[in-house]
Amino acid sequence: MSVAMPRVTTRGVVFIHSTPKALCPHITWALESALDSRLSIDWTPQPAGAALVRAEFPWTGLQGTGAKLASTLRGWDNLRYEITEEPSPGADGSRWSHTPALGIHHTWTSAAGDAVVNEDRLREVLRLSQGSPEAMAEMLEELLGADWDAELEPFRYAGDGAPVRWLHKVG
Repeated sequence: MSVAMPRVTTRGVVFIHSTPKALCPHITWALESALDSRLSIDWTPQPAGAALVRAEFPWTGLQGTGAKLASTLRGWDNLRYEITEEPSPGADGSRWSHTPALGIHHTWTSAAGDAVVNEDRLREVLRLSQGSPEAMAEMLEELLGADWDAELEPFRYAGDGAPVRWLHKVG
């Protein structure tokens, strides 16, 4: 006897921090394919890079949609992006970050958006660092995605003042 798992929906945001303008239609098409719906993405200039554009938009879908979107964009080496998926019943939140130089990084996130490192990964850091504080710090920085944050931060700030679409309306 098989038990059907409930279909749980969640939501998140796709942040395209930078891409060459020529890729916009291809990125839109890829995201539409992953979401199985039409998208109207507002591309705006990215002040942090000449001839680059940026965009952000909310999405709603089944648990795991964030991973599907990140996989869809993975391998586009000249693209900087982040994708979030909010926590939902039975699933932690997640954030995928991608830069051309570093590739993709995944971290689980708390309800407040903080990076969460599970106990097995922490035990592995303790084992591999062999008591070296420097090695431990370096491994923890990697788990937290510090290099990705450092590379993406100028592109995030360049998005200040960009059009914002709220995920839901309170009222």
